[in-house]
Amino acid sequence: MIALHGVAMHYTLGAASIDVLRDVDLEIPAGQRVAVAGPSGSGKSSLLLLLAGLERPVAGRVVVDGTDLATLDRDALADLRRDRIGIVFQSFHLLPSLSALDNVALPLQIAGARDALPRARALLQRVGLGQRLDHYPSQLSGGEQQRVAIARALVHRPRVLLADEPTGNLDDHTGALVRDLLFELHADSGSTMVLVTHDLDFAARCDRVLHLHDGRLHERVPAAPAPAMPASGPAHALPA
Repeated sequence: MIALHGVAMHYTLGAASIDVLRDVDLEIPAGQRVAVAGPSGSGKSSLLLLLAGLERPVAGRVVVDGTDLATLDRDALADLRRDRIGIVFQSFHLLPSLSALDNVALPLQIAGARDALPRARALLQRVGLGQRLDHYPSQLSGGEQQRVAIARALVHRPRVLLADEPTGNLDDHTGALVRDLLFELHADSGSTMVLVTHDLDFAARCDRVLHLHDGRLHERVPAAPAPAMPASGPAHALPA
């Protein structure tokens, strides 16, 4: 579903060039949940921007759902995101002038879906916001805004879900509720998920955990279980 081949990315600050990603190779099969962890500034969000087609690499290829993103112009990339990619940001990015219902329905309306409002309403009810459909983002708590954002990201049933620190702006209790909701809705959709997080407990709920350090991805191999200890009890002499 997702493949990166020799991907490199850097930013230019004045006369300096800062490497963010260096010769990254990655393959993610359909339906898999992958967490990307790493220190602040390590390039985790930049990696998601590449997968969403919002940035382009300076080298290498990014392939999403069989499409090489380098072959698409800006309009085609926008169509790809509209049809096949859902994105959840740390800062919600809801449109302040639209109600919760209209924020969630917007991707479907842009795609010309005639059932945009019923589908958006059903998903908002699913995330526990059935009584907040007509409220604007400024009238919602942070946790409620993030639930709206998750509903918006999944309402068009994307094949790929990208989540960038989706609980980073939430308190521990609200963050735990949002984490549970994200995995529950992902299980229903069957999409491929790439989750950026600094929370290793959150990451551990995924199928794979990748660590981004010094511009390179390293897969964390789960620790082998400790060998079973022999049952305690009195020793018995072996027969001669």
